[in-house]
Amino acid sequence: MKKYTDPLQPDTYYHVYNRGNNGDDIYFEDRNYAYFLQQYRKYVAPVVDTYAYCQMKNHFHFLVRVKSVEVVAEAGEVPKSSVSVFDDFSKTISNQWAKLFNSYTQGMNKVYGRTGSLLETPFRRKEVKSEAYFSRLIHYIHFNPQHHGVVKDFRDYPYSSYGSHLSMKPTLLKRDEVIRWFEGEEAYRAFHRNNPDQ
Repeated sequence: MKKYTDPLQPDTYYHVYNRGNNGDDIYFEDRNYAYFLQQYRKYVAPVVDTYAYCQMKNHFHFLVRVKSVEVVAEAGEVPKSSVSVFDDFSKTISNQWAKLFNSYTQGMNKVYGRTGSLLETPFRRKEVKSEAYFSRLIHYIHFNPQHHGVVKDFRDYPYSSYGSHLSMKPTLLKRDEVIRWFEGEEAYRAFHRNNPDQ
């Protein structure tokens, strides 16, 4: 297998990321960010739990956990007859991401009169193998806009999950789990504020 494109396994955490072809933009105006999340909710959310994300002008990052085979099967995303077949399950999960990318690309092509693919293939994924990496990855994802000079303070960036973690508004994010992971909202804020990677 190519590096960063190994099969997605059930009950496993991943950093999933991708960018526009040749580093080109994938979001052209503000409403595109919401549309991408709408398509994500439709195609990907049924097969993964989502912990953090950030949408940048030409790329995105997600921290997810692939749901168990049984949960995905119960949701009707994979035939129950193939529940024990890993290859089928892995392909099903990857196909849900592909459906997201294809539907988003088709929407952008139609609205903006463009043709061809929008995102690089295959999309990248890196397994999250430690608790320390899980914490650092949440910070890394949220800090991305500041790292790239898009904003002076990543906490002001509107297209990441940082604010959603601290909000009471309905969300598909595993917000409560993330806040508990950091042992409360103040510790969550402090980790982002004091992380040495900044």
